[in-house]
Amino acid sequence: MPSATPPDDRVQLDFLQHVQRIFDEGEFVATYKFALLDGYPVSRGHSLIVPRRHVGSFGEVSLDEQSAMLAMLQRVRAMLDAELRPDGYNIGINDGAAAGQTVMHVHMHVIPRYRGDRPDPRGGIRWIIPEKADYWSGGGE
Repeated sequence: MPSATPPDDRVQLDFLQHVQRIFDEGEFVATYKFALLDGYPVSRGHSLIVPRRHVGSFGEVSLDEQSAMLAMLQRVRAMLDAELRPDGYNIGINDGAAAGQTVMHVHMHVIPRYRGDRPDPRGGIRWIIPEKADYWSGGGE
């Protein structure tokens, strides 16, 4: 029997309930934001930085909140560097449904990368549009 809630809505609801539990229990790291491990990690240590205030888009985040998110990024990176020693990072925000955002509470992904996790990691996030990613051999023009 099909579920009454589409998968994306379930993921969003689970995420928002998890965020609310963290705030209710007082486990958030600071006034504006907190960090947690991603529930669907793409690599070891994949983390999320989430502002406390519920807003859907990074464009709605105040300058103080943006600054707090970037400060948390530095803390998360330092922790991941010490614990997991990744070789690099992809850091990003999916802002809007057209950009792949499925949870409409803005959050920043911190994705540790490791040598050999992809045969050729060149292009990084450019691979979201594969036909444009390979600019170095003339394929992404």
